[in-house]
Amino acid sequence: MANRISQLLHHWSADRDNHLWVLATIIETDGSSYRKAGAMMLINDLGQYFGLLSGGCLESDIMRQARRCWDNQKNRIVEYDMREEEDLAWQLGIGCGGMVRILLQPVNIENDYLKLDEIAGFLAKRQPIEYQQQINEDKPNNIIQPFVKKMTAKIKQQGEKQVFTQTLAAAPLVAIFGAGVDAKPVVAIAAELGWDVILVDPRMGYAKPEYFVKAQLIIRQPIKELETASWLQQIDVALVLTHNIKLDAEALDVLQNSSAKYVGLLGPNHRTDRVLQHADLTYDCLSLPLANPVGLRLGGELPESIALSMLAEAHAVLEQTDALSLSGVIGSE
Repeated sequence: MANRISQLLHHWSADRDNHLWVLATIIETDGSSYRKAGAMMLINDLGQYFGLLSGGCLESDIMRQARRCWDNQKNRIVEYDMREEEDLAWQLGIGCGGMVRILLQPVNIENDYLKLDEIAGFLAKRQPIEYQQQINEDKPNNIIQPFVKKMTAKIKQQGEKQVFTQTLAAAPLVAIFGAGVDAKPVVAIAAELGWDVILVDPRMGYAKPEYFVKAQLIIRQPIKELETASWLQQIDVALVLTHNIKLDAEALDVLQNSSAKYVGLLGPNHRTDRVLQHADLTYDCLSLPLANPVGLRLGGELPESIALSMLAEAHAVLEQTDALSLSGVIGSE
């Protein structure tokens, strides 16, 4: 199930005029909920939906409610409240125990497709934008504003109107240097997260497209030649796992001028010393923090476990969280 906005728009764009569509957006939550404010889902008149607003318990009723948007071409606001025994949420068996408020909006040429086609264009260029949705049950009037800074999805008061506003950005872009067999689960898990993947390996016999079908781009040219590649200024994560001292060194060197927020290098510390020496770099002169040994201490030695460990740490860095156990069960006696 694809849940990132760019993935939802990909499903919608090809058939936007062939079916009736509704955009469902969570605009408010209170207490426990499966998804938080800002989560989106696209629904069509074939009974298909792309994205999730709950663990599957709300979707069928949301689709039923969406039909009213097609009837009058107006917004509709629905609320599911597990805190109240009389509410429909109890009958649906929702187990989160909180409140979810959802804005449903018809998507068609008359309302300029809610600006979704423009959003898709910005995201394709990896340009974030601010998206504003008026909270009412009139005809939709959504607005795109230039990106200033990342903001928490929330309801804002604009004069007499309430507007739900959030930042929409492209999926994280990860560059993986090294395309041996152990890179296969890295690419697969990253793609499952909805991340975009660039795979780099100049060696013959590596980076076979049939092994990495979920990579958006496979690059085979020498790593040293990538110093001026435009995508280096767009990546969020870089993982270096060529298992070759020289190639790892070249990758670390070109990454010093990248936009990566997380750079992970596979291998123990003593090997990293050799890689840095070969690259004529030191820990002190690195322009980006280096995660080495890379990953979280999850245990397991299989390639899949190592891939999960690396991507879990990178995910925590991007989300600016501490990667600690929510329950505290890890480390308890």
